Amino acid sequence: MKVSILMPVYNEESTLKKILKKINEADIGGVKKEIVIIDDGSTDKTIQILNNLKQDNIKIYYNKNNKGKGYSIKKAIRKASGNIIIFQDADLEYDPNDYKKLLDSIIHGDNDVVYGSRFLKGNIKGKISFYLGNKILSLITSMLYFSRITDMETCYKVFKKDIIKNIKIKSNDFAIEPEITSRILKQNIKIKEVSISYYPRTFNQGKKIKWKDGLIALKTLVYYRFFN
Repeated sequence: MKVSILMPVYNEESTLKKILKKINEADIGGVKKEIVIIDDGSTDKTIQILNNLKQDNIKIYYNKNNKGKGYSIKKAIRKASGNIIIFQDADLEYDPNDYKKLLDSIIHGDNDVVYGSRFLKGNIKGKISFYLGNKILSLITSMLYFSRITDMETCYKVFKKDIIKNIKIKSNDFAIEPEITSRILKQNIKIKEVSISYYPRTFNQGKKIKWKDGLIALKTLVYYRFFN
């Protein structure tokens, strides 16, 4: 059994070493880890850091210029060889120590897809506008697809290999999050949610998603529900 941890990276010189240390130290019950990193045209010292990494379980690929999160994740999915696939951001908002309970829901449970929910227990963290925006998008997802989702925009999405590799993803930007969720739910595949930790960062600390991405997400949810 092997888990592939897919991590798109763009200008994360301040957090990259720290998140990799957390990933390597995370206990996932003896399951082998493969880390697939896609650098998305970084312009800071990220590439220098990546070039100096010497770990047998890390695969690194480089986009010549900035293509977007969706493009990088699609590329990482093609390169992944694990039985289970996890999405991981290169910042410190999410805690790899949550991997084990996410994986347990697939390995020891009857689940094909597991999302780590930041809000399953009603927690409010970060800017209230982002919290409310995410809650609205999650509510709309639940209504459109007749399935309860509390955190559609979560980074921590976990899949059995065949599920995610058989989805033909189109989005090259942040719209990949609602597109994947839409395509899964439209196939009547259940999404199991597990409560996770969350440590939000600010724009000054490098947060990249903006309010307009919420509008794109809404458009994406509606499009894949009724027109694709």
